[in-house]
Amino acid sequence: MLKKSSSHLFWTLLLLAVLSPSLVSADSAYPNRAVRLVIPFATGGSNDIVGRFIADQLQKRLGEPFVVDNRGGAGGTLGTDLVAKSKPDGYTLLLISTPHTANASLYKKLAYHPMKDFSPIARLGSAPQVISVYPGLPVKTLPELIAYVKARPGQVNFVSSGVGSSQHLVSEMFASQAGLQLVHVPYKGAGAALADVVAGHAQISVGTILQGLSLIKSDRLRPLAVSGNKRQPVLPDVPTASEVGLKGYDADNWWGILAPAGTPLDVIQKLSTTIADILSKPETIKKLADESATVSYLGPDEFSKFMESESQKWAQLIKNLKIQPE
Repeated sequence: MLKKSSSHLFWTLLLLAVLSPSLVSADSAYPNRAVRLVIPFATGGSNDIVGRFIADQLQKRLGEPFVVDNRGGAGGTLGTDLVAKSKPDGYTLLLISTPHTANASLYKKLAYHPMKDFSPIARLGSAPQVISVYPGLPVKTLPELIAYVKARPGQVNFVSSGVGSSQHLVSEMFASQAGLQLVHVPYKGAGAALADVVAGHAQISVGTILQGLSLIKSDRLRPLAVSGNKRQPVLPDVPTASEVGLKGYDADNWWGILAPAGTPLDVIQKLSTTIADILSKPETIKKLADESATVSYLGPDEFSKFMESESQKWAQLIKNLKIQPE
């Protein structure tokens, strides 16, 4: 009887594993080898800074290498597609930011579905934007910039790290809310874009404080205003856009981690719980605060709902402004 019962249990468990693979982890000792974190943008931007920090912290806690793989191009869609088609075992992850929820509206034909082809793990944090200009531009306040551009419709440009990037979207939101006709000049990365503003080849940069802080502190960029409803400790003398007349400019960039759809639930939960612990530590909070970013953790379910709402917001902006990829 014992042998028969044991045999029956064995075949029952085997059948369950075959019929319901999502109920069983691909690897109960996850991770036991290197994990790749794909960042679908070039090095040097806020995505890269945040992604590398989180990868380093995950490596320290989980004991295996978390290797960053920058796969820039096509507004982040190339690297994202790579992850969408990767084996759903937890060993290939994706760092996303605002553009992920805009790409479905921006590109008519995506090789993946931004929601259905991924399993949310966690939202990490967010950062306000800073509206900055080339120091040689004869403006020192946001109202002066708005007046300057309105007197020169179609003659002043803004930079971004590419069509559909977070820099592009938040800049278009700024131009739309301020009633400006600006010329968009896309680059292949945030570093190159900022370099041209510093050199005077371009005039306006709207991006995260994290991207431009060192240039601002060295007086190579002139900050005029920050997004959101409060001033930032690292730039205490820079007013919010609302303070100086541009009400409701709330365009924070955010970051999160996804895995391919079908990744075992226990792997998702282990990663999300570990990330929550990382984000709760004073050193992490300080690290992000030093870069004028804020911890804003969301677990898998809440993060999924958040991305749905972001998708709707950017879809409306893209439709209204008729933004199209190059």
